[in-house]
Amino acid sequence: MAQASEDDSFHQRLLLRAAEAKQAGGQLDSTVWRQAFDEAVESRGFIPYAEAGGYVSGIGEVVDSVEALLAKGHAEAVIGLSEYGLEAIEEALENVDDSNGEMGSLLDRLQELHIAACRQAAPDPEDLARRLFEWELTGEGYVFHGAAASYAEVLGERGLTLYRRLAEAEWKKLPALAPGDDGPERYGKRYRIRSIMETLAGLSGDLEALVEIKSRDLSLPQGFLEIAMLYKEAGHADRALDWSERGWRAFADGPRPDERLREFLADAYHDRDRHDEAMALIWEAFAGRPDFQSYRNLRGHATRSGNWPVWRDKALSHIRERISATIRKQPTRRQDFIAWVPSWSDRSALVEIFLWERNANAAWREAKEGGCSRELWLRLAKGREKAHPLDALAIYREDIPKLLEQTNDRAYREAMDLLHKVRRLFTALEQAEDFSRYMAGLRAAYRRKRNFIKLLDQAGW
Repeated sequence: MAQASEDDSFHQRLLLRAAEAKQAGGQLDSTVWRQAFDEAVESRGFIPYAEAGGYVSGIGEVVDSVEALLAKGHAEAVIGLSEYGLEAIEEALENVDDSNGEMGSLLDRLQELHIAACRQAAPDPEDLARRLFEWELTGEGYVFHGAAASYAEVLGERGLTLYRRLAEAEWKKLPALAPGDDGPERYGKRYRIRSIMETLAGLSGDLEALVEIKSRDLSLPQGFLEIAMLYKEAGHADRALDWSERGWRAFADGPRPDERLREFLADAYHDRDRHDEAMALIWEAFAGRPDFQSYRNLRGHATRSGNWPVWRDKALSHIRERISATIRKQPTRRQDFIAWVPSWSDRSALVEIFLWERNANAAWREAKEGGCSRELWLRLAKGREKAHPLDALAIYREDIPKLLEQTNDRAYREAMDLLHKVRRLFTALEQAEDFSRYMAGLRAAYRRKRNFIKLLDQAGW
């Protein structure tokens, strides 16, 4: 009792155990547990990240006690206590930095307790359906999301029938959205009721009902894509193609065509040996953004069409034209060997492509002739250490001063990593004395960078 007077958490545990013991074998009075939830979630202002762990732990102790009640046969009480705790935690969420997701975990635990208690207690299915539906539709933390499916056994035919009737009544209030429609109707409550309707359609296994639900919102390309994917998974390839074509026609002229829809439609064309149509779509994407990732994607599609060599030449020519056009518009003078920022005024795209194709010599030529990003220079250097050590040495020596121009320990450590490589290359070239002279020059040039000099001292250079 002395400890309980000084320790609120311990005092709360004693109260809960005492209440449980008092009600053993009889009807449980849940008042103590409700008060415990109230006290646990109460906060005087915002709970920062550093204090969130202790705060959540206090609530977790109450959840532990509720779980113990279920194990001892108080299922009906646990249903009400779980709902009370869920509501309390939902309200508290906005005042807690829950970066670790601990509050979310408590919500998950209480939902698991709730459904387990419902299976034991078998509450009135229609009353339960009303509560679950209202919570799923308006709750703050997406509590009971997909309840129609997870509670299907508990709700039974009566409960599910009411759930469906409630959902359909809300669903009829929402207008259908055509391509390009925007506004508040697209968000919030619409998303939730649509999710409920999709869950119910999934329970019935009615594909066309699910398509009808999704077709009520075609404001974005994703709507067409989702329907096309449903038909494809169901083995209705022609319908899948039709919906993907409709979606592409509706949004292809927009500022940012949906690339997932483009890929789906191109794959559908390939499946029908309509390779020219597929490649027209993929080339349009590549031409708009001719970078390495687009090149890889182009290769995948062109390989399926059996004509990659032709498309490869076309793609490389397009990239070279893009680079040349950029240089003509924005002439620059290359001041140093290594460009730290990749751009279309250098040949980073070509270098990365040739490295991916394992054509190291072609990648090296492009870099020497037009430059590339720092990351690619370092990849080139690593690949040339054995066969062309002087090339690698030149790149590393060019990069180290750029790192040392910065004033942070991370850059100094990165410079040290390169210096280890430089030392190894000097040794391989039997030029150890040259490395000593090089280090003496570095020490003299950067003597005021004390943290860097300390690293050199630790290395014994």
